[in-house]
Amino acid sequence: MDRERVLRDQTVIVADGRIVSVGGNAAIPKDAEIVDGHGSAWLSPGLTDMHTHSESRQDLAVYLAQGVTTVLHMGGARAGFVDKTVPAVNRGAIPGPHVYASFLVDGNTDYNGFVIRTPDEARAIVGLAKTNGYDFMKVYVGLAPDVFDALAAEGRRQGLPLVGHGVTAVRLERQLAEGQVLVAHAEEFFYTFFTPRGVEETDVPPPESRIPEAVALAKEYGATATADLSTYAAIAHQIRHPEFIASILAKPEAGLLSPNDRLAWQASGYFAKTARLDAKLAFLGKLVKAMADGGVELVAGTDAPAVPGMLPGFSLHDDLDALEAAGLTRFEVLTSATRSPGAFIARTKGGDPFGVVAPGYRADLVLSAGNPLDSLATLRAPLGVMAHGQWRDAAALKGLTDGVREAYRRASAP
Repeated sequence: MDRERVLRDQTVIVADGRIVSVGGNAAIPKDAEIVDGHGSAWLSPGLTDMHTHSESRQDLAVYLAQGVTTVLHMGGARAGFVDKTVPAVNRGAIPGPHVYASFLVDGNTDYNGFVIRTPDEARAIVGLAKTNGYDFMKVYVGLAPDVFDALAAEGRRQGLPLVGHGVTAVRLERQLAEGQVLVAHAEEFFYTFFTPRGVEETDVPPPESRIPEAVALAKEYGATATADLSTYAAIAHQIRHPEFIASILAKPEAGLLSPNDRLAWQASGYFAKTARLDAKLAFLGKLVKAMADGGVELVAGTDAPAVPGMLPGFSLHDDLDALEAAGLTRFEVLTSATRSPGAFIARTKGGDPFGVVAPGYRADLVLSAGNPLDSLATLRAPLGVMAHGQWRDAAALKGLTDGVREAYRRASAP
């Protein structure tokens, strides 16, 4: 994934969770565990979901079984998740992807997150988040401008960059100028860029002639955007249509959704909304395509399982399909879930590099029966996955999901 190419007949040597070498005539250590990929197997980087809200061991296992080896948790998790689960999974003691975590802050109790209302509170909360092991500060829509400015400055000082939504009173232009590094949803451009300040959002998309403005803004500040087309599509399709969620819950893979999330989806507030978002969904696809063409760094993300319809792991594959349908090449699509997330984390947080099959990189790997550049569908049924230096073949991955199904079956039994 360093560029669009295929290396045939390679041997990849892994030690201590890192790729040691990639080559055609590698000397295999005598004590090595050998994964034989001869024949029709293809090795590619593990996938990344850059917008999740999963915090259970069960969800993490499902992600791994779907070839997802890195996730960015976008805030709202219980303290125990970041304190205990994240360190355990990141050292390989719990099956799952490598987890990065965001601390969510807002300025209004009507919305989400830990409420902060003054610049002093903003500065204090960054230090608290850092002490407790968070990687990013996530901003939500209700922050006051002076609070946002203090948060951005303190985040830069302490090494916790800002990610998140468009802030209503600040606007994306100012947020990116102040150093927000990631727009957590591509549709945030609707709310705090295309729509003028003080004007109510409508179901009518902006004129397509304004798309270059959004691309130029992201390029000017080197911002990354989360290309979450499948998430916005799920929202659009379930408004006034509860049968949409019912159809998803009837799928076999829905047995891997927690009982609590299943109940939450069935009580979705989207059902009662009256918006008609099909036109804006089509616009969003054109915006994401223009960003890809314009060199804006895009990362795949799903908001699973917070948005009804977004099954952990499975929804990332849906998002990759949606990006291809929007006109991105398969290489661009794969980049959004491999190399680009790795480059984003390396640039903003540092640490072990990932997202490319190359020496020195984290050995996050997926073995598939077909070439993903020929069909993305092959990634939905991995022959094996490596994460945290541990190899799991297809049988072991099935064992993970079977365990999740059984745990939920027991929890739901009378």
